[in-house]
Amino acid sequence: MKIVILGAGQVGRTAAHQLAREEANEVTVVDTNEELLRDLQDRLDIRTVVGNASYPSILEAAGTPDADILVALTSSDEVNMMACEVAYTLYRTPTKIARIRSAEYIKYPKLFSDEALSVDVWISPEQLVTEYIERLIRHPGSLQVLDFADGRVRLVGLRARKGSPLVGQALRTLREHIPNVDARVVAIYRAGRSVAPSGETVIEDGDEVFFLAARDDIRQMMAELRKEESPVRRVVIAGGGHIGFQLAKQLEKHNQVKIIERDPKRARRISELLESAIVLEGDATDEALLVEENIDAVDVFAALTNAEEANILSAMLAKRLGATKVMALINKPSYADLMESGSIDVAISPQTITIGSLLAHVRRGDVVRVHSLRRGAAEALEAIIHGDHRSSRVVGKRIEDIKLPEGSAIGCIVRGEEVIMAHHDTVVRADDHVVLFITDRRHVEQVERLFLGETLGRR
Repeated sequence: MKIVILGAGQVGRTAAHQLAREEANEVTVVDTNEELLRDLQDRLDIRTVVGNASYPSILEAAGTPDADILVALTSSDEVNMMACEVAYTLYRTPTKIARIRSAEYIKYPKLFSDEALSVDVWISPEQLVTEYIERLIRHPGSLQVLDFADGRVRLVGLRARKGSPLVGQALRTLREHIPNVDARVVAIYRAGRSVAPSGETVIEDGDEVFFLAARDDIRQMMAELRKEESPVRRVVIAGGGHIGFQLAKQLEKHNQVKIIERDPKRARRISELLESAIVLEGDATDEALLVEENIDAVDVFAALTNAEEANILSAMLAKRLGATKVMALINKPSYADLMESGSIDVAISPQTITIGSLLAHVRRGDVVRVHSLRRGAAEALEAIIHGDHRSSRVVGKRIEDIKLPEGSAIGCIVRGEEVIMAHHDTVVRADDHVVLFITDRRHVEQVERLFLGETLGRR
């Protein structure tokens, strides 16, 4: 597949890294910064083109006339939209994806309808990150909460804690503990290594466990793996930018929210737009300010400024001063891994969250949703199964008879309104939505060929 990525910023570099690792993809990256492109080309097997991403001559040099997908991820909404328009007008590029940050564009969906701008899919990293953080806050104790099947099924990642009912027990005992709840553990990471879950697998203290369950069963399943935490009431947000402001707007309806913003003008502006949230002008790394605002009584402290060093410092300080749970927005994956194993409870990676939306449109076959996990090492996807027992290698077969690549698992099947947790004798039918977990992304292509082969050529 030929993919042209416009923009070599954090999101663009992550997209290039993820997509170039797959042998089937030919990736070209366009940016005005020659130094960034040189660094990227030294690390990855890709082509690079220096220039303005919306210029026809630059798009042509990047191979857009033959491209299957154009992904416009520059820092300018206008450049992204114009690039998609040029790609469609001149080259009829089949799939055009644009990063759109401004709420002014997003609140008018007609702009992206078939008869309007030539943008097939728009992605707002800020909106995706805001929704992601809100789900984490609504499910105290979780490390990740991801939606499938329009939110009817959720994949939850958490750290198992000693003293919980399932810790120290084999997975097969789960049904005895919660007989009315059907959930499926799809992956376990122990000391950073993947452990294939089976009925005899014993959950240990500190294991990172990923499970699938219907939305209404999430809390009961979480209580099996760690002590149930009280609902979040008090939230302090460091940073009143796009993400901080939108999060406060969502949470202020049900929570006590405070925002700490350094810029006096921005602080004044967002205080006028928010209803009940309190806006404080100040520095979130100021210990005296945090103490004065009773940080030790706060349920969640979320550091969401544009400076990741400030996010790390303020989150660590808030944790030391007694905040129950701290989160920090961190761009560098190496920082995120380091911090999450220390004093920061959740390291939020905008790139990892955003890349899932891109992958859903790059994956072959009828893929509805993709989530990139563990800094891109693992992947969970929802695919619609087509064909019949003659044209498909999975339709009409029991799950135990489907030869999955090592480290891959079918978590559940959504059939109409019914959510069916996958068991060895569950039969896959045509039009089922199958949720798969792949612990090693090197096996993605094998899974595509197995499950999605019958839909190739439909796009």
